[in-house]
Amino acid sequence: MKRTLIGVSVAAALAATAGSAFGGAFGIATQSGSGTGNAYAGGAAGAEDASVVWTNPAAMSLLPQGKHFSLVAHVLRPSFKFRDEGSTIPGVLGSGNGGDGGDWALVPNTYFAMSLGNNLSLGVGVNAPFGLKTEYDSGWIGQRIALKSEIKTINVNPSIAYKIAPNVSIGVGLSGQYIEAELTNASALGRATLDADDIGWGFNVGLAVQATPSTRLGLHYRSSIKYELEGDAKFSGAPVANADVRAHLRVPENVSLSFFSAVTPQWDVMADVTWTRWSRIKSIVPTCREVSFAVCGGSGAPLLGATLPTNWKDTWRVSLGANYKHSAAWKFRFGLAYDPTPTNNTDRTARLPDQDRFWVALGAQYTLSGSGRIEVGYAHEFLRDAKVDTRVFGTAFRQRGHFDDRADILTLAYSHSF
Repeated sequence: MKRTLIGVSVAAALAATAGSAFGGAFGIATQSGSGTGNAYAGGAAGAEDASVVWTNPAAMSLLPQGKHFSLVAHVLRPSFKFRDEGSTIPGVLGSGNGGDGGDWALVPNTYFAMSLGNNLSLGVGVNAPFGLKTEYDSGWIGQRIALKSEIKTINVNPSIAYKIAPNVSIGVGLSGQYIEAELTNASALGRATLDADDIGWGFNVGLAVQATPSTRLGLHYRSSIKYELEGDAKFSGAPVANADVRAHLRVPENVSLSFFSAVTPQWDVMADVTWTRWSRIKSIVPTCREVSFAVCGGSGAPLLGATLPTNWKDTWRVSLGANYKHSAAWKFRFGLAYDPTPTNNTDRTARLPDQDRFWVALGAQYTLSGSGRIEVGYAHEFLRDAKVDTRVFGTAFRQRGHFDDRADILTLAYSHSF
């Protein structure tokens, strides 16, 4: 049963980049206060606030001279409800649909940017680019496959931008990212728990062009990040089976092309297309860090039976948005997006029951009497049914059915310029 835990846990947990809460797979798309209401359309061409440190560092040069600060809180509510459709798992191994696998989550971001003269800008962002939490009722029909799956990340992204021409800027940033995973499932050896973590490094580069006084273009690249996660597998009923484990993972890069235009004094329109190279993740091969009880043949050897195919595919996220400037104080936002999943009906499991997402978003910005702005955004994600047909390791039993998925996002933010 250790092989069940390590294999399923690592494959489900250790794969993420820009994009889910929510976006495809389990990248977290909500990374700014101004973006939620537009479904993150026009992100790489945006110049609303200091969150450009993340979406395109070159756009720091498009902000007004001075210092800019943003503090953002996203309240996320996903829902994953399983409907059985012919599972063959006997009741002695689990019964019931597991309740709602989703729960409330709070995801904060903070950003700071400042100009140094007319051409040079510096900034730093602290955010959570990836995350996931699913947790099902103990004893449910899929407990041998998944109980709790929780992924947390913290990313620090210092950046610099330089205006190489009056209307053209370039930017570059460095990312230091910490990832932590906790995953559990039921086994013949009691409750099985995997804890693993690592720190990875990456970079991002961007180009921002003020094509006309009212139109901007943005191009942004964020690199892949390589991890070597290390941790422990523990079993509540058989501590002798505990082991140290390792898994190599290289998460995919992504590229965004964005457009923004103030078509009238009252209306802005924007669009974005983002490509993510999820096809990097074809399978996960966990290994032992040392000789382990009845699990593998020696240090560095694969965990027997734990190699899992994921066979993810590349995705293209497309979004459209608009702003309406009602007055000097009030701005209203609207957005639509299509965010396809990289997963497939063959390899999908209950740990990550992801499917294609359709965003409908709206928001409002209120400018205070000074240099402060309050932002509120809301998005609802409609998801296709997520089919699963997963074998319980070491048996011929299968969990068959689909998940009814949906997600809601509420964003509150305060930005200040000085």
